[in-house]
Amino acid sequence: MVNTDESELALFRAERRVREIQTKLHRWARDDPHRRFDDLFNLVADPAFLLVAWDRVRGNKGARTAGVDGQTVSYVQMVRGVEGFLDELRAQLRDRSFRPLPARERMIPKAGGKRRRLGIAAVRDRVVQASLKLVLEPIFEADFLPCSYGFRPNRRTHDAVAEIRHLTSHSYEWIVEGDITACFDEISHSGLMDRVRERVGDKRVLALVKAFLKAGILGEDRVLRATDTGTPQGSILSPLLSNVALSVLDEHIARAPGGPAVSRYQRAKRRAQGLPNYRLVRYADDWCLVISGTQADAEALREEIAEILSTMGLRLSPEKTVITHIDEGLDFLGWRIQRHRKRGTDRSYVYTYPARKALRAVMGKVKTCCRRMDTNQPLEVLLRRLNPVLRGWCAHFRPGVSSATFAYLSAYTWARVIGWLRRKHRRITWKDLRRRHCAGGWWPATTERALFNPAKMRTTRYRYRGSAIPSPWPAAG
Repeated sequence: MVNTDESELALFRAERRVREIQTKLHRWARDDPHRRFDDLFNLVADPAFLLVAWDRVRGNKGARTAGVDGQTVSYVQMVRGVEGFLDELRAQLRDRSFRPLPARERMIPKAGGKRRRLGIAAVRDRVVQASLKLVLEPIFEADFLPCSYGFRPNRRTHDAVAEIRHLTSHSYEWIVEGDITACFDEISHSGLMDRVRERVGDKRVLALVKAFLKAGILGEDRVLRATDTGTPQGSILSPLLSNVALSVLDEHIARAPGGPAVSRYQRAKRRAQGLPNYRLVRYADDWCLVISGTQADAEALREEIAEILSTMGLRLSPEKTVITHIDEGLDFLGWRIQRHRKRGTDRSYVYTYPARKALRAVMGKVKTCCRRMDTNQPLEVLLRRLNPVLRGWCAHFRPGVSSATFAYLSAYTWARVIGWLRRKHRRITWKDLRRRHCAGGWWPATTERALFNPAKMRTTRYRYRGSAIPSPWPAAG
């Protein structure tokens, strides 16, 4: 029997040790922007880091998914034993015999009929990647700029959308909506490793990062393919490495004459001279460049960004990289951002609300759930499936002008559930249906729970945090 109290205490102590070391690494990296860290491999193989990494892997959604070796988290726990598994992994790391296995390919559907490739790593590789991330993230976080929001601690999509809304409300009216072609598949390994080497001098860590990049992928057709470019989408380390690669764009815009580093006086002077000012907002490989200038300025900046990204082996999609005006609006991270005239006034404001694509996606989930649910099942089972989907979607889009969208979704969901009930009871009258499944009213409910009603979700306004987003590692320590 495993002593649960002892294992929880060991994890608590490990997390505290990892946090203390991460805080030191972050402080050293922040205080000296040119420092290269030479002794990091011992931290990657440290028992505390591996234990915390295991806990992260165990808690991920993909814990039940096996890599090419067929082992899942449950298999490690029940058959191999966690302690022995981590000891063996640590020994392999220390004697340099550890070699990453190829990732298992899994193609998942995207909008428009296309498919996205995911690379599912073996559990042992996920743990080592998670340990690597625990060591490298606080170092590179000291260099990442505030304009980057994707896959970073304490940052979320709402921050990126709020910044675009804030900037487009203050004269930044032209927008370059960027789309990078197959970003995760085409990142140049040599360009990425050059950027990693700027901060990491430990050759053992560099060799480990490169080994994961070159591990290959086992296709669904059981053919092993080399990975000469890119980082496997779905791996634990990929988001951090993609941010390292794409920070070349952040840094270029930050250093540019019309970028965020110039003072208010210099921005006003540039506007008086007919020169553009611009700011970048990036969430992983999705980005927007907002410009206080003209459409011609936006077109010139689009070509400039294409050149910068080419240094990392990346290309802009000509069809999807478009220039728009805030009055026409744009879709970004599932949100529609557009300037409208406020009803009853002559003033215009920038509003954010769910994009049609996001609404269609949740409506599709509701439709699929109601179609696939067997009518032999009680209503309670259907509500248990639908409510988390609706509640989560509405909670995400709550900080916006979303009331009309919520009301539309409410009506659509009601119609789908009522349609399911009428298929369940072919000859039922409206009076009996309301009595049996709506508690005498019109809204579907059981004795245990009611169908979640999006129309009753109150909207809020997300507070723009700007550069005041706190670091997960305190300055003191």
